[in-house]
Amino acid sequence: MRIALTHNLKITSSAEEAEFDSPETIAAIAGALERAGHEVERIEVSGPASRVLARLEALQPDLIFNTAEGHKGKTREAFYPSLFDELGIPYTGSDAYTLNVALDKSLTKRVLASYGVATPRARFVNRTTLESGALDDMSFPVIVKPNFEGSSKGIFREWSVCEDAHHLAEVVERQLARFEAGLLVEHYIAGIDVACAFVDGLKDANGARSSGTGIPEGVLAPIEFVIDPQVPGSYNVYDFDLKHARPEHVTRRPAQLPPATIERIRSLTARVVRALDLKDHARCEFRVTSSPSRSQGHEVHFLEVDGLPTLQPGASVFVAAAQRGVDFDGVIRAIVRSACKRRGLLPLLESNQPRRAKRTALRVGFTYNMKRSDTAAADKAGPAALYDSEAEFDSPRTIQAIANAIESYGHTVVPLEATPDLPRALAASGVDVVFNIAEGLRGRGREAQVPALCELLGIPYSGSDATTLSLALDKGLTKQILRAAGIETAEWQVVTTGREKLKPFRYPVIVKPNAEGTSKGITSASVVKDEAAARAAAKQLVDRYHQPALIEEYITGREFTVGLLGERRPKVLPPMEVVFVDPPTYPVYGYEEKQTDTPRVRFECPAQVTPSELRRIEKVVRDTFAALGCRDVARVDLRMAKDGRVYVIEINPLPGLTPDFSDLCVIAKVAGMDYRSLIGEILAGCLKRYRDARAAAPRAAFSAAAPASGPVAPPAGGPIASPAEGTGPLAAPGPASAGPAPIPADTAPLSDAASVANGEVAGP
Repeated sequence: MRIALTHNLKITSSAEEAEFDSPETIAAIAGALERAGHEVERIEVSGPASRVLARLEALQPDLIFNTAEGHKGKTREAFYPSLFDELGIPYTGSDAYTLNVALDKSLTKRVLASYGVATPRARFVNRTTLESGALDDMSFPVIVKPNFEGSSKGIFREWSVCEDAHHLAEVVERQLARFEAGLLVEHYIAGIDVACAFVDGLKDANGARSSGTGIPEGVLAPIEFVIDPQVPGSYNVYDFDLKHARPEHVTRRPAQLPPATIERIRSLTARVVRALDLKDHARCEFRVTSSPSRSQGHEVHFLEVDGLPTLQPGASVFVAAAQRGVDFDGVIRAIVRSACKRRGLLPLLESNQPRRAKRTALRVGFTYNMKRSDTAAADKAGPAALYDSEAEFDSPRTIQAIANAIESYGHTVVPLEATPDLPRALAASGVDVVFNIAEGLRGRGREAQVPALCELLGIPYSGSDATTLSLALDKGLTKQILRAAGIETAEWQVVTTGREKLKPFRYPVIVKPNAEGTSKGITSASVVKDEAAARAAAKQLVDRYHQPALIEEYITGREFTVGLLGERRPKVLPPMEVVFVDPPTYPVYGYEEKQTDTPRVRFECPAQVTPSELRRIEKVVRDTFAALGCRDVARVDLRMAKDGRVYVIEINPLPGLTPDFSDLCVIAKVAGMDYRSLIGEILAGCLKRYRDARAAAPRAAFSAAAPASGPVAPPAGGPIASPAEGTGPLAAPGPASAGPAPIPADTAPLSDAASVANGEVAGP
């Protein structure tokens, strides 16, 4: 089956990401699914929902394995299941309604009370109820919890348990300032914490069912949390600190309780599952306390239910499953099987035949400029050996990696080098869309050449449009737009000769070519301390690059680069800091540092910044992305001054995509995206525009007398033939059997795409 693994990735240790999944957890789940024979696509859902929608529509999975917690609000866990329902794509886990109820601790208690599930007395408290006397006549001790949070967020052993009204008032006031949606003030019961997991239909390793007690087989053995007695604290509370910062002080073991109490816990778990209509997997948490009055010697109190529990290896569900001889992979397979059974997908799950994918494969034109200067020397000496004139071009290795990534989605790649022959080759190629990384050959509008050509031919393409690429390459114009949008950028002046009257700059200044990328022409010598040196440096650049030079004030401070993916509300990737090793007085992240793995700089991603600094950085890069009209992908370079002000150095809407080397690729990897996923994210916007254009075409044809113009569609019998090999970079169209034109001879050929040439993909 084709399975999309939707998740929120935990990148930092902040409380805001406490419920998210670590890269190790996502890798473990994906690995288990792949070992079961499934094709897995990881989709990190942070950022705009439109981005997730585009990825899912492009992938068209058979099933979504959902662990996404959402970001904000009381309904965050329900957001993505609602989206999946709208798309009509089956998914694992409970539906939006159940997840809404389960996340609301107070509402869950009220619902379960009618099913005879005992819970500690509690009151919901927010600003409104507080004014109405919600804390009057409390019976102490009580524990204060955020009502709409999981993973023990907002719960601390030192002060969450209150023994008097004064302490309670202090804690409530402190917590309401942070958790405005409301708190649960619950009677504190001394005892032990026990979790009981439910995995629908899970059998033991031999396929046997659990003993006939009337309890569903998916209700596992209760697991007890044992806190190291050396951990300070007056109360036995499994708090946020123990769960996230010091997990080594907590042991999970099968609950050491009488059999009658064990069955009572399992029976209550089954009742909660039925009452809330929980699906596939869930976890109930209980407080168990000694009670001589009870025949079994213990009382069991329900605390809360998690409808979207963690699947981190070592979690309580896996400890319980191990008691049945079921390993991590077995639990994941059981969740998938349960979802498939509910959705009528068991025939597909159990089929041993390769699945024939829906006809979604496209012919993707791939436009690029290839590095050729002294390639053999570069193989020995590294990227620094390449000539400055081709610094922005891509190596054969990068081009091949991108082509492989596109093909992995089932598309046929048609390589199109952006030479003067491109207009004819593109028009003849019959491609549906274009994935563009071409830098262009000459002129300050060179990066806009391919987008403009695609627009002329009516072919959707990836990345920003011609206008944005032209503006962004011109540093002076970019700064004018940023300044007009209220975005901080250093004072600057564009000079065409070096003899112009200069502004009264605050020196030092840095001098750069006005329309170059990859830090061409920028070295540590680019920072100068007076007007005469600035003029000399500017004149040298004008003579060398035959274009104006930019003089701007040097901003002293930390340097960051931030990647963005999407359109109107882009997804902001974690900021990466460029840390200078043994820095000079005025360090520069210049051409040499970007071309080689130099010891002069190292990179920290995610950058160590405060929450307020992160918010400022994210706002600046989003505003910059919007001001320039970027789409699909961009990277913004910043300097943060000592006073905390964030200055935009420049924006690159056509960033490098060299695997494991380019800044964006390194950042994406930290954000949980492998190289294939990154290319898929960039391609997703292009595919959405293609679908929108296809959907609009019938309407246009209906309202117009003449048929709409655009790229030639593939005939009914298969796609249009690719250009055949011949003279020049790409030759005239050949017969259908010719296949895609090869990348020039100095690189390896593209992988065989014959299996997807007819728009179908074989897979598990």
